[in-house]
Amino acid sequence: MVGIRDFQNLMRTIYFERDRERGVPITYAWLVSEVGELARALIRGSKPLIAEEVADVLAWLLSLCNLLGIDAEKAAYEKYGKGCPRCGSIPCVCRTGKPGNF
Repeated sequence: MVGIRDFQNLMRTIYFERDRERGVPITYAWLVSEVGELARALIRGSKPLIAEEVADVLAWLLSLCNLLGIDAEKAAYEKYGKGCPRCGSIPCVCRTGKPGNF
């Protein structure tokens, strides 16, 4: 199984030169575009299409991280590795509700 760091390194090998030429703002715009495509796939309900768009979102996020010098795996585990950043629990026991209501 390939981890996040391995996949980030693969994205660097495949796309870094092109991403560097494109720059952070345009790479971010592509990421946002892919999130929109994921939203449309979720509405359609096609699991294979959703999986494809999840892969695209992850690839563009990791490309952005490469441009910014961020180790995505390390950043994720530093924030979430010990549980919910707010309550510290696994699983989270924060109040649930609408997004933003913790």
